[in-house]
Amino acid sequence: MRAKEITECEKVVMKCVWDSPDELSMQEITEMVNTRHGKNWKTQTVSTFLARLVKKDYLKMYRKGRCFYYQPLVDKEEYKDDVLRDYIQFWNEGSMCAFICGLFGKEEMLSKEERKELKKKIDELD
Repeated sequence: MRAKEITECEKVVMKCVWDSPDELSMQEITEMVNTRHGKNWKTQTVSTFLARLVKKDYLKMYRKGRCFYYQPLVDKEEYKDDVLRDYIQFWNEGSMCAFICGLFGKEEMLSKEERKELKKKIDELD
């Protein structure tokens, strides 16, 4: 599924929704955004981002009692795959090999343990 583009602020809101096992109210999302991501957003700000995400079909909103709750409509892993695919296409002309080689060439990006794990995964492809 190719999802519509979302802003960096919308990604922060979606990350909170994706990271929660339960549906969240606007107040819960606001609290998570502010504590986990170091923001100082008011409820109205978060409400604006939530409305945009509903309009872009990333979230489903429903009412329970006096509160509105939000559920993701776009799968987190599917979204991550799309973002990665777009990145590789744009910066590496679609070459996964060039992308991975770039990671191996950056000592500061991967720890020794991460490089070993990545090498093991690559070796498993054979």
